[in-house]
Amino acid sequence: MQVLLAEDDRAVRESLVRAFALEGHSLAAVTNGAEALEHLRRHDVDAVVLDVSMPIIDGVTACRVLRAEGNQVPILMLTARTDSSDRVAGLDAGADDYVPKPFDLDELFARLRALVRRSSRGNPDVAAADVVTLGDLRLDLAGRQASRGGVGIDLSKTEFDLLELLVRNAGVVLEHSTIYERIWQYDFGPDSKNLAVYIGYLRRKTEAEGGTRLIHTVRGVGYVARSDDP
Repeated sequence: MQVLLAEDDRAVRESLVRAFALEGHSLAAVTNGAEALEHLRRHDVDAVVLDVSMPIIDGVTACRVLRAEGNQVPILMLTARTDSSDRVAGLDAGADDYVPKPFDLDELFARLRALVRRSSRGNPDVAAADVVTLGDLRLDLAGRQASRGGVGIDLSKTEFDLLELLVRNAGVVLEHSTIYERIWQYDFGPDSKNLAVYIGYLRRKTEAEGGTRLIHTVRGVGYVARSDDP
């Protein structure tokens, strides 16, 4: 993997540089969000690790800027904070996963590998004709493009992955825990609002042109994708 790390704690930064080298991965390390944005405008990487609390530009802001610029590189957030609201803030900004400090190195590497596998960058052998549909919704998996009724839908990486999971399992009720494990590789627990937030995003985007609802709630269980069109 080629990874960019933005971390202002020198000890953490240097220990991760050594750990990545030992694992045979390439790690570029910067000290703040501004440097991270500049690096990503010049270089391609497989994944980004952003510390939430950094000077100049913090991790959440850097994440928002990247997504606003259309950069869909997998992003893992690092933070010493444990409040669920901080996790939600990172995910709302477009991050794909979240690891609190102190973290286990094996877990960090495992989460990064999972993100890269999910990324189109990590799946070069996906067939160009691999398309899934639900009613008038069309997902081009190779190009990671979504459209409904011929109108393009702008989705973040996590939004696309979540919609793909639901559409591939159309008619099947997926439990909250199943979705969390498949998309985030982590179950945030029954009190988490992370999934509901993303479902809300997808509903607004897929129904923006007046389309009928495709993602339905099964109370107390989870969600199901279903088209009621004849």
